[in-house]
Amino acid sequence: MLIVLCIGLAPIANSMGQAPQKAAVPTKLATPKPNPEVAMDAIRKEVADSVLAFNKKDAQAAAAFWTKEGEFIDDVGRTFLGREAIEKLYAEVFASSPEVNLQLITESVRLLSDSVAIEDGQSILKSSPSATPSVSKYTAVHMKVEGRWLLASVRETAVETSSSENDLADLNWLIGDWSAEENGQQTDSQCRWIVNGKFVERSYSTTQLDGTVITGMQIIGWNSQSQHVQSWSYSADGGHAVGVWSATEDGWLAKVTGTTGQGVSTTAVNILKRLDDNAYVWQSLDRTVGESRIPDTDEVVIRRKQPPK
Repeated sequence: MLIVLCIGLAPIANSMGQAPQKAAVPTKLATPKPNPEVAMDAIRKEVADSVLAFNKKDAQAAAAFWTKEGEFIDDVGRTFLGREAIEKLYAEVFASSPEVNLQLITESVRLLSDSVAIEDGQSILKSSPSATPSVSKYTAVHMKVEGRWLLASVRETAVETSSSENDLADLNWLIGDWSAEENGQQTDSQCRWIVNGKFVERSYSTTQLDGTVITGMQIIGWNSQSQHVQSWSYSADGGHAVGVWSATEDGWLAKVTGTTGQGVSTTAVNILKRLDDNAYVWQSLDRTVGESRIPDTDEVVIRRKQPPK
């Protein structure tokens, strides 16, 4: 905050009888309001950096993103108070699960003041690459301490996910023809059962503004070895990707890793939220191409094509 000190000196009445002049009234400068977008970007960066520290299995670095008095309540109700207790928890997790991997999906950030914010999101934790992911919803309170947005409190709530071959039956409503339009681009897709109902095939084509058509195909099925629903995607440029699917309260979440046709690695978390039998919302978050992060997509509403009357 900029403080301006104004000192006024009233002249003494001179011999000509002039009255003393009044001292100048100090002018208070308005404090500029903080830019909320800058604050939210800073919070998102802290979240991303904390995930990197966790996935590097560095307990001390991961705990440094918490305030000294930070409180963590996990999805089974256990409470860990203070940065030291949280660091000890991280160290125990890394010792018992050396291949553990964490993904955080920030769904919203709200600024309550210049120094306090609330974040809501989902966490996806896998103890090993082949393990079924554990999905939780979380609410985090961030506090600005010495210029950094640190975690003051995090509370998790478990999200029930099913893990059986019957999960594929939950995809039956996807069977049919669908369409969506976003920013002038038209996407049409068709979903159908194949191989005696063991897999869902989704083929799609996207017509871009210049008339170019991009096509691709996705196969969704039950991975009996890893015990989860999985997708295999193939694009016209030779790219391919594998997604690990988890059922959520209102749809599906797929953690996707792949390679472009040029051999560049890609990652994303795709969200599918069912609205009703004739519409669902799709969004892709936490996307990377090579070493670069790219923006999340907007939510796209995909609607079932109605048969001609």
